[in-house]
Amino acid sequence: MIVNSVETLQKKMAQVRAAQAEFAKFTQEQVDEIFFQVSMAANQARIPLAKMAVEETGIGVAEDKVIKNHYASEYIYNAYKDVKTCGIIEKDDAFGITKIAEPVGVLAGIIPTTNPTSTAIFKCLIALKSRNGIVFSPHPRAKNCTIAAAKLCLEAAVKAGAPEGIIGWIDEPSVELSAEVMSACDTVLATGGPGMVKAAYSSGKPALGVGSGNTPIIFDESCDIKVAVSSVIHSKTFDNGTICASEQSVIVDASIYEEVKQEFIARKAYIAEGEELVKLKKIVLGANGSMNAKLVGRPAIEIAQEAGFEVPADTKLIIGEATSTDISEPLAHEKLFPLLSMYKADDFDDAVDKADELVQGGGIGHTAGIYIDVVNNQEKLTEFENRMKACRILVNTPSAQGGIGDIYNFKLSPSLTLGCGSWGNNSFSGQVGPLQLINIKTVAERRENMLWFRTPAKTFIKKGCLGVAIKELGPEYYDFKKAFIVTDSFLYENGYTKPVTDQLDAMGIQHATFSEVEPDPTLACAKKGAEQMRLFNPDVVIAVGGGSAMDAAKIMWVMYEHPECNFLDLAMRFMDIRKRVYQFPQMGKKAKFVAIPTSSGTGSEVTPFAVITDEETGQKYPLADYELMPTIAIVDADMMMHQPKGLTSASGIDALTHSLEAYASMLQTEFTDGLALQATKSIFEYLPRAYENGAKDPIAREKMAHASTMAGMAFANAFLGVCHSLAHKLGAYHHIPHGVANALLINQVLEFNVNSAPRKMGTFPQYAYPNMLARYAEVATFVGCTGTDEEKFEQLKQKIEDLKATVGIPSTISEFGVDEQAFLDTLDEMVEAAFDDQCTGANPRYPLFSEIREMYLRAYYGDAKYELMNSTETQRVEVKIEEDNKVEAEHKKDIKEKIKAKAEKVKAGVR
Repeated sequence: MIVNSVETLQKKMAQVRAAQAEFAKFTQEQVDEIFFQVSMAANQARIPLAKMAVEETGIGVAEDKVIKNHYASEYIYNAYKDVKTCGIIEKDDAFGITKIAEPVGVLAGIIPTTNPTSTAIFKCLIALKSRNGIVFSPHPRAKNCTIAAAKLCLEAAVKAGAPEGIIGWIDEPSVELSAEVMSACDTVLATGGPGMVKAAYSSGKPALGVGSGNTPIIFDESCDIKVAVSSVIHSKTFDNGTICASEQSVIVDASIYEEVKQEFIARKAYIAEGEELVKLKKIVLGANGSMNAKLVGRPAIEIAQEAGFEVPADTKLIIGEATSTDISEPLAHEKLFPLLSMYKADDFDDAVDKADELVQGGGIGHTAGIYIDVVNNQEKLTEFENRMKACRILVNTPSAQGGIGDIYNFKLSPSLTLGCGSWGNNSFSGQVGPLQLINIKTVAERRENMLWFRTPAKTFIKKGCLGVAIKELGPEYYDFKKAFIVTDSFLYENGYTKPVTDQLDAMGIQHATFSEVEPDPTLACAKKGAEQMRLFNPDVVIAVGGGSAMDAAKIMWVMYEHPECNFLDLAMRFMDIRKRVYQFPQMGKKAKFVAIPTSSGTGSEVTPFAVITDEETGQKYPLADYELMPTIAIVDADMMMHQPKGLTSASGIDALTHSLEAYASMLQTEFTDGLALQATKSIFEYLPRAYENGAKDPIAREKMAHASTMAGMAFANAFLGVCHSLAHKLGAYHHIPHGVANALLINQVLEFNVNSAPRKMGTFPQYAYPNMLARYAEVATFVGCTGTDEEKFEQLKQKIEDLKATVGIPSTISEFGVDEQAFLDTLDEMVEAAFDDQCTGANPRYPLFSEIREMYLRAYYGDAKYELMNSTETQRVEVKIEEDNKVEAEHKKDIKEKIKAKAEKVKAGVR
């Protein structure tokens, strides 16, 4: 039924109400299963929904909307998965108190054009968790993407057992139908502009609506300026400023004002002055005196164009300096686009006064923030908390990401509808969730959450250690009875498993061997091995081989212990491994896992990762969870002595990439740094020797074995970055060995990460601001480079290029032999797949699709050719002239004259 009139809407409301009456009888277990399945479905559709939203509305940044959709499914599920919402939710027999949860009924979901899919996902989830039905009224300019999100959630809910029709929507939204749905529902969930929220509260039905935001941020003289500036840029440019909690004004203490101003400029903010500032103020407000809707969600360069002046192409944020906080000042208003007002405060009291005036003038009850040295300025912080009439007070936190909760402070509930309490004429004061209906004033300080360092229970290292280490499996230690060995046919036929089976025989341990692992192990291979494993029923699994054997063995291990698991669920992406929607099953109850590497590169013997390929689709599925960590790792260089040269170089560069990416990761710690640095140094020193001399240089082989394991331990805890994301897809689409793919891309990624003012920085509490030049310089120093940080960085890149040349790895993808047309035909698919790769999330610079595309192209053609291809026709001709000067003498003059003539034609506009 198409809902496009009052009559059809009434019929739809009746359907949803009937479905909700049935849903109200569901148990907590039934509701939680529906909640889970809808979260999973929404999570999986995060990219297409984000792209659809931008294409339809023209608002925001697709990559940022991916994060919003991911957040709306993953974080909301994680926050409320264990919350009781059905039946008895609290009982105190001593006092005779029992609290019973009952659903409200049918909700009206009013959806804004700024967040048309993520807000729909969020409202579906909290409605379903509380056994309510919901009917959506989309924004007319975002109806298709909102309906797509609602339809996806409905289909997943019904498939999980929810009543048909529990979610509905208006197909052709209008003011009349929006008013009708609010009048006919039981409670309104309103997210949108002030007019829409006012209409919700005037509907005659209970409403959970939100006020407008006008978030002021104080930069106290004690603040960390780099952290403050980077955080504000990161927040205010997120989805081009469309989150209502984003910063609208910064109020800077006079003593640091000029330093803050220069830091903003250094990080690609543009200060509008003079006539430009006058022009800017003229467009901030629309004809009705409120925010200019035409500018919402548009990038900074378009804001400037609308005002009538130009800014550099890489401008991320425009800043207008202001003095008045009165409502008559355009810059004192809410601005849901990348325009920031900046005020100079005489002292802290003046800063608080200005912040209070801005809040009172247009954002009362919403959000306010401060950057301050908390330890030594508690009195100031207390004064700020007490003065601000705001329901979210954020300390040293990006306000867009911080205000929505659970990213920079895990105790601030996640939500995409933020209440302003009675101050903002709202019915609630906190983060909208299934249970929030009271005013709560919350102070949320930025916190760096617990990290970890996890390795196998035992790791044995030393050339020749296998014979002694394998005894751990015998009666004196683990007392295993049956061992299942996983390897490949080459290793099996060449006796690599014999030292293991001989020891098992000596200890009386029964064993069986599966030797059919392929270079890129498939699901079919893993299923076959798991079936044999089930028939044999081992209590220990022993992987002997390189990354392929260990990956396959880990997958078989999971299938053996948990045959009920859905593999696609196991492979689901996550933003934070501690918050993943799908909980990885506990491993090791039926069998322990022993890893014995025969190549020095993957580090799989000490990592919680595995990659498997679907033979039918060719898609690679990376699994990541600490349940996959081996119990024992035995690193014996004797097992690696006869690696062929190609494997030596590819696996060696793979290990180097592991160490460099672990060192660059936002999750790095001092525990992982030491391992990454030592691994890097060893690889530069010993990989050429191992490559050239092979088994004749046992010292080099052993050093490479240890370097691989150290790098593995580093990235097992710090994770990897976008180089591996790009390499995974390059290898999958063009059959390039993984280590070689990393080698072809690593310097592009280093150059990408080193930017001190990137368009997007990564989001992680420990990562304060872009600092990769200094980090890479530390690596360079450790491997013998000297000079300034910039000089060390250039030397490090050259050392990598020299190492690649020494071990026979080409400089570009084209040199490897990948057909140009085949590469270009798959480029767009690789870009999106690499963006969605699990490794991307830990990268210190958050990549946009266009930036991933550029890295791929540079890696394919080489920097020089790429620059030439992207230069003007005249520049190309001039470069061609320069190249042809080297042609043999008898041809030189003629060729130069022809090319000069062509250049003149180009300059004259003749094609």
